[in-house]
Amino acid sequence: MVKIAVIGLGRFGMSLARNLQKNGAQVIAIDRNINLVNEIKDDIDFAVRLDTTDETALRSQEIDKVDCCVVAIGENFESALLATVIAKRMGVPKIICRAQSKFHAEIFQQIGADDVIQPEIQAGQHLARNLANPHVEDFIALADGYTLIELSAPKVFHDKTLESIGMRTKFGVNLVAIKRLTKVERDGEEVEERVVVSVPQANDQIRSDDMLVLVGSDDALAKLPKE
Repeated sequence: MVKIAVIGLGRFGMSLARNLQKNGAQVIAIDRNINLVNEIKDDIDFAVRLDTTDETALRSQEIDKVDCCVVAIGENFESALLATVIAKRMGVPKIICRAQSKFHAEIFQQIGADDVIQPEIQAGQHLARNLANPHVEDFIALADGYTLIELSAPKVFHDKTLESIGMRTKFGVNLVAIKRLTKVERDGEEVEERVVVSVPQANDQIRSDDMLVLVGSDDALAKLPKE
């Protein structure tokens, strides 16, 4: 079982610790505020109040033996930095830090964080993308500036072949897969489910209810037909 330490029990840290526990991880949550520790202690394996910048105190709770440490301290940047440095010095295999700005994110990376997240910014980007592109069913951010999306087939693509659409030549994106509604049998009943069509071919024709899995630069994806 993976063992994860969450340092800092604000809204983000609290939610993360609870969800990690629900997903089968062994969780130890740490904060200086006893009220926050008491709030979560019945929901996870272990919650403790201590100084998150005290290496001796952290070692006493075997933070040096966890598989991953998430520094979720949001308001006190100095404490977050110190906690990160200590976790790095203790040899924690993976350190993830929460940053409130791009500048803070760069500093965390410079002192050895393996990954840096910015929940507020990422949530805002996710909401903006969903509101501006209701035809996009889901997306996964890849490398900087590149995204994989699931797109409801635009009307201008309906009944056209992939060759005539020219995903790569005209739009600069790559079609990874087509998810198509297909009748399948489940528990003796015939139901419709989306199944992945085998490797898309040039003569494959797009249907009105198809879901297209595409990957490309954010600029190229933004220029795809909206309807």
